[in-house]
Amino acid sequence: MVNTFYKGNREKLYASLPDGTMLVTFSGKEVIKTADEFYPFFANRNFVYLTGVDRKEFILAAFKDKGKVEEKIFIQPKNLMVERWTGTRLSPEEVAEKSGFEMKDILYTEAFTDFFERRYSAGKIKNLACDLYKNATTDRDSEDVLFARRIKQSNPSINIIDIMPQMRKQRVIKQPCEIEAMRKAAWATKDAIVAMMKASKPGMYEYQYRAEFDYALASKWGMLTPAFPPIISCGDNNFCIHYYGSEGQAKDGDMILNDVGARYDYMGTDVSRGFPCNGKFSERQRQLYTAAYNTSEYLFSIIKPGMPMHRVDEIAKEFCCEELKKIGLVKDFSEIGKYMWHGGAHHVGFDTHDLVEAETIEAGMMFCVDIGIYVEEWGIGFRVEDNCLVTEDGCENLTYMVPRTIEEIEAVMAEGK
Repeated sequence: MVNTFYKGNREKLYASLPDGTMLVTFSGKEVIKTADEFYPFFANRNFVYLTGVDRKEFILAAFKDKGKVEEKIFIQPKNLMVERWTGTRLSPEEVAEKSGFEMKDILYTEAFTDFFERRYSAGKIKNLACDLYKNATTDRDSEDVLFARRIKQSNPSINIIDIMPQMRKQRVIKQPCEIEAMRKAAWATKDAIVAMMKASKPGMYEYQYRAEFDYALASKWGMLTPAFPPIISCGDNNFCIHYYGSEGQAKDGDMILNDVGARYDYMGTDVSRGFPCNGKFSERQRQLYTAAYNTSEYLFSIIKPGMPMHRVDEIAKEFCCEELKKIGLVKDFSEIGKYMWHGGAHHVGFDTHDLVEAETIEAGMMFCVDIGIYVEEWGIGFRVEDNCLVTEDGCENLTYMVPRTIEEIEAVMAEGK
C-alpha cells in the first residue's frame, strides 16, 4: 500500500465529522494469555486502515474545528531495554513513510494526554468520535469503548460518535492498491492450496495438511501468518463449518475441506476447495462438486453493478437447488436448507468477513462467492469459495488460478504421486 492511501482514508473520515469533534482511536493492547505470556498482538483493522501501522499501544487523534483538522499519531517511544526483549519499535521516520503523517504530527504516547486535555478543559470538544464496534454485547470492551465511556461519565454533555458506520461505507469500495494486494495474496493462496493437494494421501493428518499450507506461504512468499486461522478438515470434521481442530486423519475416500487464505499488505483472501484425499473423485463426490462448481460459475456470470447484494445468497441457493434436483438429492426448494447451511457471499478485505455497508452491488466491491454443500448421509461436506471483484460491467474471479474444476484438481494431485 502507498501512504497516500492511508492519508486519503483519514481525510474521508474527517470530512464526515462535524466541527468541534475530537477523534480518538487506539491500535489496541496485547491480551494476557497466562502467567506472563500474551496472545499474539493483532491491531484494530480500522486503525490500520487509517494509519498503515499495526503496532500495539498507538493512538490516532484528530481535532476538527471550523473545517480544519489537526491530526496526530502517538507512538511508543524508543526503549532499548524493552526492545532487547520484544523487538525494535518503529521510529517516527518509519511511521511517516508508512502512514503519510508529517513528522511534526508524530508524537510519543506520553504527549496524548496533554493534546486531549488542553482542548477538553477549554470546552472546545463538543463531540468525541471513537470506534465503538462490538460483534456481540458480551465482547470485552476495547480501548475505544473504555475511553468513550470514561469521557462521557466525566462530561455527560459531550456527544459520542461511533465512527464504525462511516468506516463501513469507506471500506466497501476497494481502491487500486487494495486490489493489487489482493491479487498477490491470491497467487500465494494458490501455491499453498496446490501444496496441500500434491501432498495429499490417505492417512494424512489434518495438521500435516496445515504444515504444507504454512510452509508454502512462508517459504515461497515470506508470509508468516495466514489471513485467518485455516480451516482444514476431513471426514466428520467437515460438518463443523468453522472447524479449528487439526488432529483428524483422512481415510481413503474422504474429502478434504480447506477454507484458507493468505494476507498481503493487510488484504486477505478467503478461498475454499474440496478435494478427495486419494486424488480421485468418487461418483457422489463428483456429482456434488459439479453442483457447487456450476452454481459458482453461474454467479460469476451474472454478478454486476446494480444487483441487490442479498440476491447473491438467494440465487446461490436457488440455482444449487436445481443442480441437486438433477441428482435426486432434493425435490423442491423447501429442502435446500438441509444441505446448504450458510450464505453464499461475504465481503473480504482488511477483515476476512469485511465489515462494510452494501445493499446494492457496485464496481470496486470485493466479496466471496461461497457455495457449501453438506450431505451428512453421504459423508461428504465441502465448499467452493472464490473472491469476486465487481467491475464496471460484470465481475472477475480474483482466485481463478486456484485449481477449480474436477479435471484441474485431479491433474494437480496426480503430479504429487
